[in-house]
Amino acid sequence: MPDNLKDRRILITGGARGLGLAFAESAAREGAAVAIADLRHEQAQAQAERLRAAGHQAWALPLDLADPDAIRRCAEDAVQRLGGLDGLVNNGAVTDSGGVSAAELDIECWDRVMAVNVRGVWLMTMACSQALGASGRGAVVNLASDTALWGAPRLLAYAASKGAVIAMSRSLARELGPAGITVNAVAPGLTLGEATEQVAAKRHRHYVAQRALERPQTPDDVCGAVLFCLSDLSRFVTGQLLAVNGGFVMH
Repeated sequence: MPDNLKDRRILITGGARGLGLAFAESAAREGAAVAIADLRHEQAQAQAERLRAAGHQAWALPLDLADPDAIRRCAEDAVQRLGGLDGLVNNGAVTDSGGVSAAELDIECWDRVMAVNVRGVWLMTMACSQALGASGRGAVVNLASDTALWGAPRLLAYAASKGAVIAMSRSLARELGPAGITVNAVAPGLTLGEATEQVAAKRHRHYVAQRALERPQTPDDVCGAVLFCLSDLSRFVTGQLLAVNGGFVMH
C-alpha cells in the first residue's frame, strides 16, 4: 500500500528500537510524519536523525510511561511538532516479570508492569484523544501479545497486562467511536529483537516449531497489520484484535 499513510501524523511509543522502530520506519516510508517517543531518548534522537537524513519527517520525544506528567507532556509535544495527530501506536512496554513464577513474582514488579503497560496505554490514549478526534481520521493501535491468548507461564504480570490492553482496546473503541477514532489491538508472537534477546533459545525454537509458518518472526512481519490499522483501509474496523504470530495462536 504505497503512500497509504501520506501526510499522516503518527506518535509511536517505545519507538527507539525493536518493533516500535520498525513501525516508525515503515510509516515514514509510506509518507507519514512520525514522532518517536521513548525512555531511551538519545537512541530515539539518533533514529529520528537517521530517518530525516533519508528524507523522511521524524522527531524524537522523551517519554516515561510510568510518569503521568511525562505522558501528558509527550502528547502535547507530539501535537505541536507534528501539527496535529492522526495516529497513535501504543507500543511502549516492559517485560520485567519474564522467567519468574507466579509464586516468586513480587508486588513491586507487578505494579511497575501494570503502571507502564496498562495505565500508560490508557493515559497516553486519553492525552491524545482530542487531537485524534480533531483530525477526522484518528486511529489508535495498541500492541498486545499472544502471551495473553495462550497463557504463557512464568510471565504472569506481562501476560496479564497484555490481556488488559486487549480488553481496554474494546472499551476505548466504544468510548472514542463517536469522535470517529478507531481503536484496535495487534498481538505479535515472540519476535526477534533487542527486547527478546534474553529469551532462552529453547523457547524461540518452541515457537517456531509450533507455528503454521515455521520460521522466526521479525519486526517487519508485524508492520503490515499496524499500518493497516492506521490507514483508511481500516476506517470501519474498530475494537478488534489481530494476532500476528505465524499461526502459533489462531484467534
